[in-house]
Amino acid sequence: MQILVVDHPLVAHKLTALRDERTDSPTFRRLTEELVTLLAYEATRDVRTGPITVQTPVAEAEGIKLTSPKPLVVPILRAGLGMLEGMSRLLPTAEVGFLGMIRNEETLTASTYAERLPEDLHGRQCYVLDPMLATGGTLAAAIQFLVDRGADHITAICLLAAPEGVERVERELADLNVPCNLVIAGMDSHLNDKGYIVPGLGDAGDRLYGVAQ
Repeated sequence: MQILVVDHPLVAHKLTALRDERTDSPTFRRLTEELVTLLAYEATRDVRTGPITVQTPVAEAEGIKLTSPKPLVVPILRAGLGMLEGMSRLLPTAEVGFLGMIRNEETLTASTYAERLPEDLHGRQCYVLDPMLATGGTLAAAIQFLVDRGADHITAICLLAAPEGVERVERELADLNVPCNLVIAGMDSHLNDKGYIVPGLGDAGDRLYGVAQ
């Protein structure tokens, strides 16, 4: 798995604001969208393209266009939804699927409870959106789910990651035989005993949408 920690002052600035516990939900959502757009710029460097010739007002010009099948953006519910607008802003022609996964707080393992995805993903590049790569179980399960349906290139975009989570994803997907990239805004220190990233930014879902009782 290729890992890219995006080193850019605007990324660091927006991530710092996201960490701040005083940042309210509307501001948190806006900052998340802006930050994801910056991360998506780096994450789409390998997006598949083909040559095309266009007519400018002066002469013909050689260029490129996105090829078919279209890229598939897959936010992991619910927190991944907060990243979708920022991704769509940069890649508006991509199709969108949804994957609902929940983490068991005792075992820290992930299970699928909902999905809205094509049955056949052969030939598809997929961009997985999940704000926090903590224990790694959810992301590893999501990537495996997409590969099992035929996806042949996966890029995961996360705001933050913990070394333990990255190690688990790499370990569980070691035999994947499909290119897999991870693009993040920051690599934090460690996980606490509850499986939360330290220093992190808290529960991304709750900070995006409030605490759902």
